[in-house]
Amino acid sequence: MLAAISASTQPIVNWGWDKYVILAVPLGLVALTALMFLLLRNTLRTRYRVARQLDLDQDINEWLICFDWSRKVLYMPAILMSFLGALAMLMIQWKVIPQPPADQTVAPVVGGLWLLAFVVSFLIDEYEMSFKVLSVIVLLVLLLVLWLHLLGWLAAFLRLLGRVSVSMSWQGFLFIGLLFSVGILVSWVKGLFYYVAITPNYMNIQVGVTESGEQISREEYSTRVDTGDFLERIMGFGRIVITFRDNRRLPLSLLVGRIGKKAATLESLRGILAVDAHHPNREVQSGD
Repeated sequence: MLAAISASTQPIVNWGWDKYVILAVPLGLVALTALMFLLLRNTLRTRYRVARQLDLDQDINEWLICFDWSRKVLYMPAILMSFLGALAMLMIQWKVIPQPPADQTVAPVVGGLWLLAFVVSFLIDEYEMSFKVLSVIVLLVLLLVLWLHLLGWLAAFLRLLGRVSVSMSWQGFLFIGLLFSVGILVSWVKGLFYYVAITPNYMNIQVGVTESGEQISREEYSTRVDTGDFLERIMGFGRIVITFRDNRRLPLSLLVGRIGKKAATLESLRGILAVDAHHPNREVQSGD
């Protein structure tokens, strides 16, 4: 046992200074990031910090903070299916499924389900489909199935579709799931510092990690909610579009989740006007 331990540690003992430097680089970056966070923790203006400030403001009873999600979030069905596919392939590899032929029958089924989830996610991302358009597509598919059945070609067509499958190892499924998940995570982190805070009297557009931003009065902009894409709406997503009175400014289109709740809050915000009230017992802070 001692010989095995010495054999496993021998390559590390024989490392040169260059390998230790290479090993220290990512550790140093992590330490530097942690140090910067500690030094800037009181100046970082994240959307959560702004939410706490608005919550403590006694003149504001209702507010909305939203940011623009990456469209990769619409691939959530494919991401979930990727992780499930990785788990299924691991179960096959570990022989949790005991039958020997399972490796030959389950893998193509898992790959086919993953391919179906990916195609559905691609359609949600690429095409805007209203309920009317989706209904027409479903009707055309049913008519195609009926036409193939009357010609006697339906069985052959289904066999052809059955041959379309994807076979990947669990590492492949896991890599694809993590790849798309990283894109969503980066979008969420970016949304910590690039967001829109809407109150009854003004809108604040935050564009940096500190106090860099712009405050616009409610008379200078208008909002609308776009839930025309039926498939996006099923997943709980929609768009908040902000247009400005100044025509030189391009509209903002934000892909947001839980669109039903945010749309109700936005409608309520645009219907009220907060008035500053004097609070004799309220402490006023001049700064940090």
